Amino acid sequence: MDNKDALYFKKLAKQLMFELNDQEANEMVQEFEEFNHLLTHLASIDTTGVKEMIYPFEEPVTYLREDELIHVITQQEALSNVSNSQQGHFVVPKVVK
Repeated sequence: MDNKDALYFKKLAKQLMFELNDQEANEMVQEFEEFNHLLTHLASIDTTGVKEMIYPFEEPVTYLREDELIHVITQQEALSNVSNSQQGHFVVPKVVK
């Protein structure tokens, strides 16, 4: 396990605004190495002659409905119960420092 890799994950965590201690960073390095190993293994599998799967089902799915507009409200109706709005948008308190 490379300390440089752990520092990379700590720096990334800081950019994403959460803290990562040394043990957690080292665990992430191990998990990443395992994941990378699995991807390398998958890439080595010969898929010559295997038809690509475009859709996850063998048969077309008929139970999915078409999207239909059934109840459309106006912007004023959508904002009617809002305690604070500006220029047609919801205004909420800031949650990230």
